[in-house]
Amino acid sequence: MKSLLLILSSLLCFVTVPVVAGVYERNTARPVNQVVFGTVESVRNITQRQVLESEHSGWKTLGGALLGGLLGNQFGGGHGREIATAVGALAGAGAAQYYQSQGETVEYQLVELLIRGEDGKLINVIQDYDPAMVFASGDKARILYFDDGVRVDRTY
Repeated sequence: MKSLLLILSSLLCFVTVPVVAGVYERNTARPVNQVVFGTVESVRNITQRQVLESEHSGWKTLGGALLGGLLGNQFGGGHGREIATAVGALAGAGAAQYYQSQGETVEYQLVELLIRGEDGKLINVIQDYDPAMVFASGDKARILYFDDGVRVDRTY
């Protein structure tokens, strides 16, 4: 039983929670560092795939270890039972980790904009696609520079 507790406590060290970047909200006031005006030269819609791991993957691994340990505890006697419990816990944790390792694939719609600024310099920006803000070559645009990134909007 001490072996099972030792294994379970060591498994808790591997429980992690993924960090997800925040989403830009158009209606949120934020301080702007610089604004540059220009003309859109090219627009390219692209996608980005990202594999998201479950936020509960650590708990699933722990649950697999518990079930495996309980099953392993049913076999053998004396030291054999302790070994079977430890092997069952490891096998349960390994099986749970294997079956959840595929994760969930999320596809993000992005737009890549090549903009010629009023000073003649080319600026390339990739940002989230917004169906309410569709760009075309020749559109007038403003580039908003924030502390944590850049955002392009059309000007009318």
